[in-house]
Amino acid sequence: MASGIAFGAASCVPPDQSPAGRLLAQLRIIQAQADGTLGVEFYDTGSKMSLGLNADRRFGHCSSFKLSLAAKVLVEDARGLIDADRRVTWTKEEMMFVSPFTSKRIEEGATLRELAEFTQKYSDNTAANVLLRELGGPAALTGFWRSIGDDTSRLDRIEPALNNVPVTEIRDTSTPAAMARTVAKLIYGDALPQAERATLKQWMADTRTGARRVRAGLPEKWASGDKTGTSMWLGTNRLYVDVGYVEPPEQPPLTFAVYLRSRFGEDGIAQEAETALARVGEVLATMGEKKDWFPF
Repeated sequence: MASGIAFGAASCVPPDQSPAGRLLAQLRIIQAQADGTLGVEFYDTGSKMSLGLNADRRFGHCSSFKLSLAAKVLVEDARGLIDADRRVTWTKEEMMFVSPFTSKRIEEGATLRELAEFTQKYSDNTAANVLLRELGGPAALTGFWRSIGDDTSRLDRIEPALNNVPVTEIRDTSTPAAMARTVAKLIYGDALPQAERATLKQWMADTRTGARRVRAGLPEKWASGDKTGTSMWLGTNRLYVDVGYVEPPEQPPLTFAVYLRSRFGEDGIAQEAETALARVGEVLATMGEKKDWFPF
């Protein structure tokens, strides 16, 4: 922040003191203290305006793609393209780490709907891979994004390879700007029929993997839901992701997409990184409490 103020003074341009400018300043402070790169987009579904930091920079999805994968199951079932109640099976050889649901259902299998629910709620990796296998692979999910107007997001690989996303990689990436709008289309737009939107929204609300991330910085009484992702791929910086929605009282809903590429977390998920995302949630809450945070 000090360097930004110095630059402003040197160029005879004072720091931006508008409501949006102050929110951006807070995000930059969080980024500096996190010792990494923070990508953020807050999207106002009422005004269609947004606030972002590094919002057009590409970041890996990690497990956050599973939200869109679950949405694809619901919408294709509603359109009669698949039967979400069809039961499928998998083998022990297909089992992945972090698969709390599918590890208990190897013998009996599960329906596509069950796999969609538990890959969203519990980030079940095997469930995600089985769904990709049954629905046409990563290219089919990319096609789903294109069909709802997201020309940026892409999926190229399955778990776990999709988590190997160094800074220069474009495979298996999105941008905060694109994903915040995709979440808005899934939950508040016409990408899904009303009943399926309600189901997906409830699954997001029931998801607890992000309890210490963005939602930790929001008022407890505000309705919210999300999908997280984390990559600790050897040889790359750690990546922490959180995408979702929040409904401030008497205000239009907001959607968010937050990515933190940081060195925090060499031995697992770092508390410092999750604290940084919770602080981003506090900035989002400030935005949700105000009606006059625009214009810049």
